[in-house]
Amino acid sequence: MLLRDKVVVISGVGPGMGVELARAAVREGAHVVLAARSAGYLEKTAGELASSSDRRIAWLPTDITDADQCRALAHHALREMGRVDALVNNAYRMAAKLPFVEMDASDFRIHLEVNFVGTLQMTQAFVPALRESGGGAIAMISSITARAPMDGMLDYAASKSALQAATRNLALELGPDRIRVNTLAMGWMLGPAVTDYMRERVAEQGLDFEGLLEEARRRIPLGGIPDDADCADAVIFMISDHARAITGALLDVNGGEYMP
Repeated sequence: MLLRDKVVVISGVGPGMGVELARAAVREGAHVVLAARSAGYLEKTAGELASSSDRRIAWLPTDITDADQCRALAHHALREMGRVDALVNNAYRMAAKLPFVEMDASDFRIHLEVNFVGTLQMTQAFVPALRESGGGAIAMISSITARAPMDGMLDYAASKSALQAATRNLALELGPDRIRVNTLAMGWMLGPAVTDYMRERVAEQGLDFEGLLEEARRRIPLGGIPDDADCADAVIFMISDHARAITGALLDVNGGEYMP
């Protein structure tokens, strides 16, 4: 087990990669603390995980744009688990999917507020706990769009690009505390989020759903679209001790679609 008896905090636990991260962490032996805005989904997911394993499961509704709620989550994690070994910053806001000329300042600000500022607030709240544990790992979930532009993604891509720059600075600053900070940039992920996005394109532009999937597959050398669980497994590796010598890195998780 890659995470045997470690305590892992995961933000943005919802349908898709969020729940797959939680399942993978538990499968690999971790005790988990789950966070998201939806109390109902957290309770459901915690119940599912508790019924299928002997791992300890805690949860707390959290809006990462509220610094007080981020700190409350950190206190809750320490109270329930006694320590924290890893933080996975998975919470995000998706793109407005608008042409640049149709965006206004609120579109830019809200994505920076959630994807950049909110993620940094969550990270800041957990640094003391990671220090107390003698070090640990922080994983930032980013996107291929930060380096491979896509129509309608400017607001989202810019916020993720800022997060990638912050990751390198945090790796430098927190390295002496034995806290590793890395980014994982996801490409297409076959799951609820991508399926919903493609169905929106089908409805708006009269496209063919299976045709869109096939178009995406053709751009991926491994021949298939990684699913949410595939991408979650890469995150599990990066917060495990098998990646103990890796910090400040950017790992592309996209089946080879983008090769810088």
